[in-house]
Amino acid sequence: MKYKLLALDMDGTLLNDEQQITPETEKWIRKAAAAGVHVCLSTGRGYHEAIAYGEQLDLGTPMITVNGSEIWRTPKELHSRVLLDRSLVARMHAIAEEKKVWFWAYSVEGSYNETNWVPEVLERNQWMKFGYFTKDDEARQDIKRQLQELGGLEVTNSSPYNLEINPAGISKASGIRTVCDWFGLDLSEVVAVGDSLNDLAAIEAAGLGVAMGNAQEAVKAKADVVTATNNEDGIALIIRDYILTGE
Repeated sequence: MKYKLLALDMDGTLLNDEQQITPETEKWIRKAAAAGVHVCLSTGRGYHEAIAYGEQLDLGTPMITVNGSEIWRTPKELHSRVLLDRSLVARMHAIAEEKKVWFWAYSVEGSYNETNWVPEVLERNQWMKFGYFTKDDEARQDIKRQLQELGGLEVTNSSPYNLEINPAGISKASGIRTVCDWFGLDLSEVVAVGDSLNDLAAIEAAGLGVAMGNAQEAVKAKADVVTATNNEDGIALIIRDYILTGE
């Protein structure tokens, strides 16, 4: 079998627009796992938002959460966690306030946004990811410029209207490299599937980089293959046509 690790983004990829794994996609993921393929969830979501889907699929394999800031050796065993510097989080929060845009932040202790943020959480919590959402293109570009000037940050997105920020050097690709090391695999043996800029590093690094039919154009342009959309069982088609060929 040419490909031995399948790294799956969740939103816009594994999940349809109703936030569900369709029966057809689940069937083919189970077929891949039964054939010995390591199926790894690779998501921008936090652990507690992702684990139920892994349990639905009966996956005991590693998980990459918070865009790579956390890597789980198994769904119950944390391997590593990389934190944002609190001074950077403070500045990112200040930018959100200045620009009057929606923000959210993932910490080890929980997730926060403008509805539950209080000043004392900044020093109390351990931060892994910060995000912004705005449909104002000018505001979003200005925020991105300010973030790039700050340095020490990895800036991607999970939709055309948001920005997701992790520590520099942290991505789904860095997480996949760690998982490959555990299994003695080369990146050429990986299929990585996604739809947004936070999937791009993984798609470019993998032996087969797959963009969903609903992916952002920049992601499609870099992918080796563009499959059907998340509402049309695009993952099932990739497993059938590229991973379990001849099975």
